[in-house]
Order: sequence, then C-alpha cells, then structure tokens
Amino acid sequence: GVTPTMTVVEIWPSGGWYTEILAPYLAAHGTYIIADPAADPNGYTNPRKAWIAAHPALVGSLSYATFQPPTQVEVAPENSVDMILTFRNVHNWLPESSQLAALKGFFKALRPGGVLGVVDHRANPKIKFDPKSGYVQERALIKLATKAGFKLGSKSEVNANPKDRADYPDGVWTLPPRLRLGEKDKQKYLDIGESDRMTLKFLKPLK
Repeated sequence: GVTPTMTVVEIWPSGGWYTEILAPYLAAHGTYIIADPAADPNGYTNPRKAWIAAHPALVGSLSYATFQPPTQVEVAPENSVDMILTFRNVHNWLPESSQLAALKGFFKALRPGGVLGVVDHRANPKIKFDPKSGYVQERALIKLATKAGFKLGSKSEVNANPKDRADYPDGVWTLPPRLRLGEKDKQKYLDIGESDRMTLKFLKPLK
C-alpha cells in the first residue's frame, strides 16, 4: 500500500535492501525516514550508507530518527507518518515489554488510518516457543499490537515457507542466508531455504 507521496519510516533497515527500493520510490514526492539505533551493534549500516552516498539523486527527502526500544521509540512527531515498515526486527526487541513500547511508539507516530507493516520469522505454534530462537509468535505479536491500539488489517502468506520447522540448534540463523552451522548439514538447510515469515498489516483506527 505504499504510494509515492507518503511519509514512510523504515525501522532498522540494516544493510539497506529495502532502502534501495523505498528511497527512490519516495524521492520525488514523499519522505523516507530511517530509524536506527544510535550505534548499530551488528555493523549493518555501512553497505546502506555507501549506497546512499553513491546515489544522491535517488534518495530525495531523507531523514533519520533514533530507535532503540524500550527507551527511544519516538520515530516521528505524533500523527505525522503514513506508514511504518519493519522487516525481520521484532524478534530483536524482546522482552515483550520492550516490543510493546516499540509498538506504542509506532502507534503514536502514525496518522489516524496509518499503516504498520511487519515481516518477521514466524515461530512454529506446535512446539514450545524459545525466545532466543529468533522467531516470533504470530498470535502474541497480534495481541501486543492490539494492546498498543492497532487493529489487524490483513495477513499475507507471500513470505511463507512451509518447509521451515523453526526447531533448529542455532535458531533461525541455522537457515540461509546466515547458515551459522557452516558446512554441517549445509545442503539440508539450503534445501529448506529461508525462514517461514509472517507478513502482517496493522491499522491505526481513524477514531
């Protein structure tokens, strides 16, 4: 649902895969805001920064916000943003109290009718949940978002992978692209592919 005139916040873009899509799309008539921790502990920012520096004409109206839950969650002024997007980040914001603080911050920044789009590794509901696995329980996330004030607008299975059992020795990072176990059972995990991912669209009510 992103349109070229929107104000869009991307939370923790890491290396910038979606930056290379969103920045040019919003460059002429929209606004793109990158929300990052003050210091990226994973070192993912360099590729993104290099791309931005190399493509100034494709960046347009770009600004930055600091986002580091649970304390720094105000990514934009209240009721000023059309859409907030985050891809495979919610699992990094545990415990649930920190995730809830993040969601409340998003809710505050969005205009009435605004959209929060979330993609993350989906936990297997048939096995005991391991909070250190990198997976997120879909039902729990929807419950938290509802508690923050959102309504679930829709779901998509566009990023689903039924081969992913979500029960690996090193969590989601066992699968590609990380392949944390190295050569051990490498082909097995390549055959499974990347994680099963939920894709959720939450709405801030008009009233």
